[in-house]
Amino acid sequence: MKRLLFGSVALLAFPMAAAASCPGITVADMGGIAPGAFPQQYDLADFQTAAGCTMEFTENPAIAELNGKIRGNPEMPALADRLPEEPLVVVPYDAVGKYGGTLDALSNATEAGTSDFLSVRHVNLVRYSDDLETIVPNVAKSWEWNEDYTQLTFHLRKGHKWSDGQPFTSADVKFWYDNLALDPNVNEKPKDYVTVAGERMEVETPDDLTVIFKLPAPKPGLLAHFATHFAQGFQPKHFLGQFHPDINPDADKLAQEMGFENGYAVIMAYFGNSDWTDTPTPQLNSPDKIAKMPADTMPTLESHIVIRDTTEGRHFVANPYFFQVDTMGQQLPYINELDEVYANDQEVRLLKLVNGEADYKTQSLQLADAPILLENQEKGGYSVQLKPKITIHAVSFNVTSADEEKRKVFGDLRFRQAMSIAINREEINETAYFGEGVIQQYTGFSPLPDYVDPKWKTFATEYDPDGAKALLDEVGVVDKDGDGFRDLPNGAPLVLNLQFATQGIAGQVVELIGQHWANVGIKTTVKEITPDEYRSAQSSNQLDVGLWEKGQPVGIVLGNNELWVPPFNNYFDHRTGMLWAEWVDTNGASGVEPPDYVKQMMDDINTLQSAPSGTDEFKATANRLVENMVSNLLFIGTALTPDPIYHRNALKNFPEFKTASYEYYRTYPYRPSQWYFDE
Repeated sequence: MKRLLFGSVALLAFPMAAAASCPGITVADMGGIAPGAFPQQYDLADFQTAAGCTMEFTENPAIAELNGKIRGNPEMPALADRLPEEPLVVVPYDAVGKYGGTLDALSNATEAGTSDFLSVRHVNLVRYSDDLETIVPNVAKSWEWNEDYTQLTFHLRKGHKWSDGQPFTSADVKFWYDNLALDPNVNEKPKDYVTVAGERMEVETPDDLTVIFKLPAPKPGLLAHFATHFAQGFQPKHFLGQFHPDINPDADKLAQEMGFENGYAVIMAYFGNSDWTDTPTPQLNSPDKIAKMPADTMPTLESHIVIRDTTEGRHFVANPYFFQVDTMGQQLPYINELDEVYANDQEVRLLKLVNGEADYKTQSLQLADAPILLENQEKGGYSVQLKPKITIHAVSFNVTSADEEKRKVFGDLRFRQAMSIAINREEINETAYFGEGVIQQYTGFSPLPDYVDPKWKTFATEYDPDGAKALLDEVGVVDKDGDGFRDLPNGAPLVLNLQFATQGIAGQVVELIGQHWANVGIKTTVKEITPDEYRSAQSSNQLDVGLWEKGQPVGIVLGNNELWVPPFNNYFDHRTGMLWAEWVDTNGASGVEPPDYVKQMMDDINTLQSAPSGTDEFKATANRLVENMVSNLLFIGTALTPDPIYHRNALKNFPEFKTASYEYYRTYPYRPSQWYFDE
């Protein structure tokens, strides 16, 4: 077996004679080479060259029936007219799969879904391979940077089509950027990942297959953003554009004929006001108007498209225009349908998993759930992988609390240091993490790069209750009424309400932390709430304490500054300093001005994202970011642990994951379009 050089990737030349049709090459056929060390996907011409064959395409025998379930889709043309001229050839892990079946998923109720289930059908311009180091093509056929990382050019696949059969072109990328991402009527303000140091990019489309992002300053991490983020860098202009007043002057009239106030209201019904691809469809948000709307949901490039959306769950069918094939030329995905059931109660979810009632689950599973899952593997017909996380369970204090007395206390570094050293991390590790954790402070980067001083990993992680008490005394948080618990300096009771959701942190960890703080005189209450309730309270500045996991690898930070700018992440993640964020967003017109070290982090993250990686400036900036984040204890870490990854044994081509992480977008690196059922 020899290697053919293709760009920066060595292609394998398979030892076989030219054949009229391509045999089903799998990763297992490649001689046991370690994952990530070989291409697991090809463009068509490269695969045919490497394999010495001519590919003949075949389709799912049920695809016409599935297409018929998609309201608004036209009658389906032949497969040759549905695939791009150069489909992406996916090399299955263990076996060429077979068509059929329904993948059963569990998501948290009241949410539109979870990243867990989203990732199974997700696509973007590029993705990380399963080595979590190499970015490879996906929707885009190829890309290149200019020398100073101020121009990123993508080349698309000729003949690629949306799920309704309409052409996907460079205009769809420009429409997403100009008319959705930057339109304040759709997104109140641009997300960081669509700007460079707060400045917009320019998107040029010299032809249907070429997209050029022109950046106002270098931002090499933009590519990693497209490889990991839920926000897809394209939306269907032919569909949503008819409701956008900048595209169609009759957009409002068309919308009003459907019962909506204006075109933007229709865009909200289909797209939402978020880049999340699981916002409620008109089936759920506008059931009284949907009969007059052109389709139940907008077209997608994903592997499956939603056909039913209710408060109990959603149902999807295979996309008849999906752009991937296997090494025999069979159009992917193999799995016909996806069914998502909402179950918010963690005990209910665990019972369903133990009974083998779901096919895959990771999100909301904590290490504390591992014993019962592992104990019942054989009986339930499933397997559990325990894999390291990227994020760490972290605590934050509401430094801009609406309660002025609490704000003074929470804003005092001595208080935050006291609360950090009051935590007995060894007990948490042994009791809640079964000794599997590595005690660690939150540092912003996970893992911490080797050019950053390692001392920050253990800063203020020692267990020192006497030191904590002394610091609390200094702050003036003492027991003034003699009830055994410390009060605020003005004499008012200090009670920390610890509200948490199991999607973000294990309940046992919260209970232990609450007990540790009680041991130094801080009264706490512990209450489990839903993720939506938690996020709502966090957004409205009502939480005393933030309790959620947190952390990102440096490669992702280079494309997204959210961890370093108030409120230090987006709506779905761990945040604090909401009034600092308001001050930043309004250029000081309202909110609370953040301290100088926060302003320094805001400047430094922009510098880091534009500095050449590995230079002295880059390393010095990264060290200053970590020092400011950790020494000020905005977020307080516990221990880095593994988490469970669950899948039913009948689900095949399911590989060993490298991490149990959202940060690389769950299953996206592991190519779930080639999962199939053998039962």
